[in-house]
Amino acid sequence: MLKEAGINERMLEFVNIREHDSFVHMHDKPSAAEKARQLIRAAVARATRLEPVPTESVDINPNVLVVGGGVAGLTAAIDLANQPKVQQVVVVERKNTIGGRMAQMDRTFPTDDCSI
Repeated sequence: MLKEAGINERMLEFVNIREHDSFVHMHDKPSAAEKARQLIRAAVARATRLEPVPTESVDINPNVLVVGGGVAGLTAAIDLANQPKVQQVVVVERKNTIGGRMAQMDRTFPTDDCSI
């Protein structure tokens, strides 16, 4: 929308009145209105000082290194391997087994299954 108007897309200042004001002050409407005015004034003041940020395209390396063979690392590795632009995923784990803390547990909640 900004691009269509000929405005640099990085020249946007966003004010989240709902989350930062309305919900917080839902029982005090005069305070909510004043805070909204202050938030908008601050955003306008900041927006006047924004400068365009140049955009640069760079080539990507299609190989990924995941540090840690725990549940989070293995989940990340699987998710990354399913990305079309990723060619190779390498998982590095400092121990000789994968699984992180999960490998130290004999059973998991809530199914009471074996953790490995």
